[in-house]
Amino acid sequence: MNAFATPGPALWSAQAHMPSVIGNQLVITRGEGNYIFTDDGRRLFDGTAGLWHTNIGHGRAEMAEVAAEQMRTLETYHVFGRFLNDRAVELAEKIASISPIAEPKIILNSGGSDSIDVALKLARRYWQLRGRSEKTMILSRDLAYHGLHAYGTSVAGLDFNREGYGTDSLVPETARFDTYDIEKVRQTVAEIGPHRIAALIAEPIQGTGGVIPPAPGYLEGLQQIADEHDILLILDEVITGFGRTGHWFAADRYQLHPHIVTMAKGISSGYSAVGGIIVAPEVWAPFYETGAPMYRHGTTYSGHATSAALALKNLEIIEREGLLGRVQELETVLTAELAALSSDDRIAETRVAGLLGGIQLRPEFSAEAVTDDMVAQGWIARPLRGNVIQLSPPFTTTDDELRGFVAAAVSSLDTVAASSSTPELAVAR
Repeated sequence: MNAFATPGPALWSAQAHMPSVIGNQLVITRGEGNYIFTDDGRRLFDGTAGLWHTNIGHGRAEMAEVAAEQMRTLETYHVFGRFLNDRAVELAEKIASISPIAEPKIILNSGGSDSIDVALKLARRYWQLRGRSEKTMILSRDLAYHGLHAYGTSVAGLDFNREGYGTDSLVPETARFDTYDIEKVRQTVAEIGPHRIAALIAEPIQGTGGVIPPAPGYLEGLQQIADEHDILLILDEVITGFGRTGHWFAADRYQLHPHIVTMAKGISSGYSAVGGIIVAPEVWAPFYETGAPMYRHGTTYSGHATSAALALKNLEIIEREGLLGRVQELETVLTAELAALSSDDRIAETRVAGLLGGIQLRPEFSAEAVTDDMVAQGWIARPLRGNVIQLSPPFTTTDDELRGFVAAAVSSLDTVAASSSTPELAVAR
């Protein structure tokens, strides 16, 4: 063993403070329906759908069969230059048919962070092609999360994701605007100068920031600002896309007409690594004209044939099983269950939008401690910024499972409160 060797596996975990997680890691070996299983035999309800993505549940045999058949036929072929593969073409056509943007073009890649990079590069490239060289600024919301590639890191509204790299923004010319108050957004746009702004990017419902639905009129206000000032509106639907709000896209739920939509996660329910963007005609058309320059995008696995086949089957299952309507039903259940917690003095606020829920605890009670206890009891939740417990199970969750999930959060909060050093906090309800 060398001087730098540490305990634990060779794998460096993502988004983890390694000294804290070593010795406390869970190794997941199997998934079935709404549950996952660990190497030491525990069965856990997947209350976060992995990272917001396991919409159709785990271990679907028909998904495995589709992957095997596609690999036997053609595992993949790239979509660079004049080459295409049939599954990528079919997936793009399917996405276009359910898109909130009419007559779109689809760029496919490998995930959400990829989609943010390609979208923000396209926004800047578009304005350069239009002869508006001053339009380079990318504005994003406070508390926003847009992945961790260079552009996503640069536009993060969670400051800790931008810290420690020697500069405030890895990619220059980015700025943040208010998450709640549309008038403050207008003020920021005016101060920077609309003539300098290439795009506004926003999650319709903020996820990692703490499950924050939009304030009334806020998204409509962003749309108006973009339309009034010739700014591109980019919706980050990596979490909300493909049914999480009870609609194919949150843009449909909130009746928005963005120029670009980023997507990933729910497009395949995690059965393959797929992401991409949906592009409006206004933005793609200049690149399709005779004499137009090339928009230089693409990764090796853009339009990966097996991943596209899995995404297509996933979307078929969502349609066949009526899971968009099921999400709407589950939203009603989740809303009622969280409303019943309004008298609990330990809880600062609860929030719901679609099958996205958050329980924000008062500072005296640690969401991390509560979610750790929930895992010990067989329920996976996740602590988010703002001392929030994330609730976002698969679309296949039953009403009883959802009620049990919320009850487990309260039970674990009881356990954490009982261990508090301040007696009055332990019994506050």
